[in-house]
Amino acid sequence: MTGREKIEAAFSLEGTPEFATVIPYEDVYVRDRWDELTGMPWWYAHDPNPAIQVRWRSKVIDTLAQDWFVLPLGASHEEVRDIRIEERSDGVFRIDKRNGTNVRLERLRIGGWNPYGGVESRSPVYLAQSPDEIDNILPPCALPRVDEIVWNGRDSLAKALLEKFGSHLCPVWLVSSPLWICYGLWGFEGMMLMIAERPEIVRYACQRYLEYGIRSIREAASLGAAIIWIEECLTDQISPEAFASLNLPYLTVLVEEARACGLRSVYYFCGNPADRWQHILSVGADALALEESKKGFTIDIEEIAEILRGRCVLLGNLDAIGVLQNGSEERLRAEVKRQIAAGRKNNNRFIMSIGSPVTPDTPVGRVRLYCDLVRELSR
Repeated sequence: MTGREKIEAAFSLEGTPEFATVIPYEDVYVRDRWDELTGMPWWYAHDPNPAIQVRWRSKVIDTLAQDWFVLPLGASHEEVRDIRIEERSDGVFRIDKRNGTNVRLERLRIGGWNPYGGVESRSPVYLAQSPDEIDNILPPCALPRVDEIVWNGRDSLAKALLEKFGSHLCPVWLVSSPLWICYGLWGFEGMMLMIAERPEIVRYACQRYLEYGIRSIREAASLGAAIIWIEECLTDQISPEAFASLNLPYLTVLVEEARACGLRSVYYFCGNPADRWQHILSVGADALALEESKKGFTIDIEEIAEILRGRCVLLGNLDAIGVLQNGSEERLRAEVKRQIAAGRKNNNRFIMSIGSPVTPDTPVGRVRLYCDLVRELSR
């Protein structure tokens, strides 16, 4: 079976005889292991030329050998024509002849840390507290039908990768839950205060962000994606009641929109699910992904399989640090085998994954070994 066939079979009621193997957030790992994964200059990531984009992305896809790939949005015809990347003795620059700008590019730090030593947290000086203030931050979002979306060349990269890999690998697209995106609007403290004190404003912000989420899903369908990955963080830190009121209604709309567009959905819930299982399952996503055990709580894949009992696809949650990064080959093999057994208990509706992004200290060979072990042990 091809990787795409394994994933598609996992979403069937009968399940799949062989399990696919994936990693979440491959772009994070590409940032951290660019040299080892591509062997190309780091600024190729910024080049609008679709041929260069296809070249380095193909190298990553072939090297990691997982069974899906993130479907990217490329540059427009005008950007390809008018923007170039130039390496000079004093740095690498993005030159745009449309407006004469000449911007020096900085390589992203491994781990994503701020190069100036600042705290990596969103802390707005002022919190938008009314619909008008939120509207001033979020411009209107049109919701065209899938067949009405015009790309002006920005779909060229996706089309090229689909032509090369789409027959045997599954293209995936990321969307964030509306409540989780509110972190970007208010920061952590502000978001929690708004949830506690101004729930009506939170609902308004979520409704606005939902519009963006719906449009993004329709764009994914227009490009040729097959799976929508719906990510969510921090919502285990609010009450189950607030989760049901301020989060669940918008999540279910995203899932329904994906289904209406012919796409499968994966709901990635970050945090401790223990006190809100009913709500998590009420989202109605086609698949569920969870973190590995950490942060003081335990998420055991075998127990999750018992809870789901095949009602949706389950993604694995192999420990990205303790097992993938630091574990011996024997421990990695044993954990892959244990997770596969849990997947069998979920009526073979299972995709092997890890619970978090691959860490910077994980060699590429370990990721490839993980993928190879899944293929060996799930046959």
